[in-house]
Amino acid sequence: MFEDFKLEMIRLPETMLRVRHGGSGPPVLLLHGHPRTHTTWHKVAPILAKNYTVICPDLRGFGKSGKPADPYDYEASSKRAKARDCVALMEHLGFDRFFLAGHDRGSYTAFRTAMDHQERVKKLAILDGIPILEALERCDFRFASRWWHWFFFAQHGKPEQAILADPLTWYGGNEASMGRENFADFCSAIRDPLTVQGMLGDYRAGVRVDHLHDRDDRNTGKKLTCPLHVLWSMQDDLEELYGDIRAIWQPWSTHPVSGQGIDSGHHMAEEAPSELAQALTSFFEA
Repeated sequence: MFEDFKLEMIRLPETMLRVRHGGSGPPVLLLHGHPRTHTTWHKVAPILAKNYTVICPDLRGFGKSGKPADPYDYEASSKRAKARDCVALMEHLGFDRFFLAGHDRGSYTAFRTAMDHQERVKKLAILDGIPILEALERCDFRFASRWWHWFFFAQHGKPEQAILADPLTWYGGNEASMGRENFADFCSAIRDPLTVQGMLGDYRAGVRVDHLHDRDDRNTGKKLTCPLHVLWSMQDDLEELYGDIRAIWQPWSTHPVSGQGIDSGHHMAEEAPSELAQALTSFFEA
């Protein structure tokens, strides 16, 4: 897994991140979703590394990266804080500007990075996500019945108890579909109480502060200034819930929003790595 990539713990101003990086060429930062770690990219990263320097961190709170000292410090778990980590990480590795792609919860950190640090991001790819504010404002019985975990995970204490009672039954996943090393890393994460608490902080921040940051940007007319490409899993329910994903993103961007569906389930990096790598390459090179 990740042959010829370097794995290291990198200390940044606010936290420490576990980071895998390799390849050569223009830098690409890949951000994973919940409840994965950076190893979810183990099939995609080597493909991209033929033409790019690929950087895959565990986000703050996830995997083996640092965790907020106070699990209910929502600012410390916010996408704005994680965006600062992303910029600091890339600066540490010698990159002032970079391509950026984020999946699921990682898509919200990717979006916030591109909004707060517009001079840093060359192009932004959003995978299986719409702005948190849009999701909350569009919440109806379909969203509540399918994505109920958003609100359960935001509660204090109870979700940790439910998950840690039997993490693998709660989350699902297996070695056959995920790959041996990726599955092992995933299992290590979901069985660690501090990591579970750190991952839940992402949801707690989402419903308490992240959507307010989105609202502030919308109220002031601030938009993404880099090109935006959105991808969604055709076997998942994002398109079913929201219709035209590009149309939802268009008011947030100064550029025409491009995008397409990927024929896979939700974890597209594991289920359709070649198609995803090709879609990202086509966008970054356009």
